[in-house]
Amino acid sequence: MDEVIIIPVSAIVPTANRSQILRATLSSLVQQNVRPAEIIVVDASDLDKNITAIEITDGVEIRELNIVYLRAAQKGAAGQRNQGVAAAKHDFILFCDDDILFEPFCIERLWRAIHFKDNIGGVNAMITNQRYYPPGKLTSIMYRIMSGKKLKTYAGKCIGPAWNLLPQDDDDLPELVEVEWLNTTCTLYKREVLPEPVFPSVFKGYSLMEDLALSLIVGRRFKLYNARTARIFHDSQPGEHKNNAFAQARMELVNRHYVMTYVLGRKTLNNYFKLILFQFFGLFTSLGSAQGREKFFLAIGGKIAAVCDMMKGGTNR
Repeated sequence: MDEVIIIPVSAIVPTANRSQILRATLSSLVQQNVRPAEIIVVDASDLDKNITAIEITDGVEIRELNIVYLRAAQKGAAGQRNQGVAAAKHDFILFCDDDILFEPFCIERLWRAIHFKDNIGGVNAMITNQRYYPPGKLTSIMYRIMSGKKLKTYAGKCIGPAWNLLPQDDDDLPELVEVEWLNTTCTLYKREVLPEPVFPSVFKGYSLMEDLALSLIVGRRFKLYNARTARIFHDSQPGEHKNNAFAQARMELVNRHYVMTYVLGRKTLNNYFKLILFQFFGLFTSLGSAQGREKFFLAIGGKIAAVCDMMKGGTNR
């Protein structure tokens, strides 16, 4: 590899109980020609599965990274990211999941993208195995109802009751495509644009949609872009939070309602109608898979519990 360039970026990587996939992520980061000045690993592993700083850096290649190891003060993606940002030393923050694999030149292209214009607040990488696809007939109808208008594409949009759609990967598109929201799978922000706290306390545990809330807040004043040629593979791993269909369905509705009302300010009866319609649409489409059918009644129970939470004005998970 040619000479490595170190940039003033603090990469924040929350993790818990999966050291092997974390090491794969860090190993792929070592292959980048441009690297963050520090990688802050915030570890919420169970004590018997605790990753030590020595374990993380047990390898010649990974030792090339400046890794700062922190034990998580609280378990949960949002809280761990907040802890990482508080410890960060640099003016740019790169949020990364612990289960991604960087393709060549990814960091370099993100770094170049965030400097493309002064009014850019954040840019994210293209997830090669998670992207926008042209919708079917029913989904097209839902997109139009939720957005209130017919568009050539809804890629990268946030429509209706905080329905966030992935960016599109098409060679006919420019390298930088403006979007309405960013995930935290691999996203670079200017630190100065981030709110305080970065993620509010409403997001606990799996912290579903905390990335949507953050990017929508930043997007009020700054432009957001998908850097289409900065690419990663998301090697998404199973976890307890994904296996608990009741808890996940409950969190999805509570958090989406929060983003819809408190972040987007969409509080009219029409918005609530769209939220209800979206929930029924999600339950209906889940019947198309064996896993969805198996967990269908647990999901319904989770939705009912979420409604009770919202009626009480709480965010119980």
